[in-house]
Amino acid sequence: MFSKEASAQLRKTFWTSFGKSFPRKWLSYNTKIKGFSFKFYADTKQAMVCLDIASNDELKNLLLYEQLLSLKSILVTTYLPTAVFDEAYRLENGKVIKRIYVPYPEKFSIHNKDTWADVYTFFNEKMSQFELFYYEFEDFIKQAI
Repeated sequence: MFSKEASAQLRKTFWTSFGKSFPRKWLSYNTKIKGFSFKFYADTKQAMVCLDIASNDELKNLLLYEQLLSLKSILVTTYLPTAVFDEAYRLENGKVIKRIYVPYPEKFSIHNKDTWADVYTFFNEKMSQFELFYYEFEDFIKQAI
């Protein structure tokens, strides 16, 4: 069991180490679509790369999600075979968003440094594929809004 401070320090070290291991500029929030962002996620139970659709405009969210659903077979076949589409993903704060994500397939805890290197590689590979998909279909995705 870790204290709140120790846990916070481990999380900080985890993300800093990832940045040093794979020093590149990720797409993240730079999609030019408000509320449409790519994220890395890691906690004490899981790790994943995500595409979150979470603007304050529910109609816009729905249109973007449906546009991505129309590309699902391409995304899964060509880029990310284990991608999960969830139109009602509940965040820890209770907010419900639309999320497409790829979960890390092994047991993971941000508190276990032995799992970090494999997750860093997973993050790099999967997010790179997500970004390639987005760049390939960016114009089509933006047609939804």
